[in-house]
Amino acid sequence: MLDEIFSKQKAAGEKSLEALKKDFTTLRTGKVNAHILDHISVDYYGSATPLNQVATILANDASTISITPWEKTMLKTIESAIAAANIGVNPNNDGESVKLFFPPMTREQREENVKQAKAMGEKAKVSVRNGRKDANDGVKRLEKDKMISEDEAKKAYDEVQKLTDFYTAKIDESVKEKEAQLLKV
Repeated sequence: MLDEIFSKQKAAGEKSLEALKKDFTTLRTGKVNAHILDHISVDYYGSATPLNQVATILANDASTISITPWEKTMLKTIESAIAAANIGVNPNNDGESVKLFFPPMTREQREENVKQAKAMGEKAKVSVRNGRKDANDGVKRLEKDKMISEDEAKKAYDEVQKLTDFYTAKIDESVKEKEAQLLKV
């Protein structure tokens, strides 16, 4: 019974960490990453479709991303979707593909990305705390139904808090690593 509660909390903690790492891929560090375009969708025959499902996206070098659509008719649509996404660069259409040339990041941009990383970390911590609340509620239910003793419940609450502290520390560590990566010139 308690093992099930703890395993659910561990799964929720791991899920929060994975979501945080996925969120971090959308932040630009010193060199560009094709994941910066993950949130962009284009109109493909009347339905909103993720950009990576209608084109090949490559990071050519540290400051250039090339987007080659599978259908040439999508060039204008991709170009306008990127312009509307406001990612800080203007798309360049060369008739074959859309190229994005990213200028070197300024100190202010790096600091803004650090703020975003910290906000993402806080969001992940909230998720971990919600897992703690769910686990504590499960322990309370077991104690109320007389399935565990008061001493077992106390130990279970302590274990739930240990797991919460563990995942919170992991999130803090990830945020610190990302911050160092973002500020590195």
